Amino acid sequence: MSLAQAEQALQVGIELATVAAQQGVGLIGTGEMGIGNTTASSAITAVMTRRPVAEVTGRGTGIDDVGHARKIDVIQRALALHRPDSTNAMEVLATVGGLEIGGLAGLILGSAAARIPIVLDGFIAGAAALIAVGLQPRCKDYLIASHQSVERGHQAILDHLGLKPLLDLDLRLGEGTGACLGMSLVFAAIKILTEMATFDEAGVSERHT
Repeated sequence: MSLAQAEQALQVGIELATVAAQQGVGLIGTGEMGIGNTTASSAITAVMTRRPVAEVTGRGTGIDDVGHARKIDVIQRALALHRPDSTNAMEVLATVGGLEIGGLAGLILGSAAARIPIVLDGFIAGAAALIAVGLQPRCKDYLIASHQSVERGHQAILDHLGLKPLLDLDLRLGEGTGACLGMSLVFAAIKILTEMATFDEAGVSERHT
């Protein structure tokens, strides 16, 4: 897509986050529905983490060996054609990304600007986070990794962003499922921090030996 289209995709996500902030939302989860977007995400991951394409390209919905080899070849040819610069996240998004990834990246940017934590889903959301952090490194401080995806490139993303996932359930389904599970843990942690009584508050005496 053109740089203008990439910017528009980012703006959609930024506006969604801005509206959410105005409504008093205090935690945002990311998810997506798409076909073929593990290919775009693998391309983004290879560029932004500077890892070999084969190392970060998984099987998506479960393609066979022939399909997997074709997928790697397509990504390698796309990167050879466009030669995206890892230091220019907007260029990476425009040349090998997708509109949904741009929207997610914008959501992350807008959420961070409003100081709202973002719970990332899996591989696609992770690729969007790479773009967002590439555009504004301070976004990293607001990211929470919900789970470890079985997609091969997701570990490279987590390593690059310095994130430790809350869960590892062998998920690859997307649609924000992991983010929803992760958000539940975040809410539980908040309740423990703010509502659970201390020993003193509960009147628990110290053990006498």
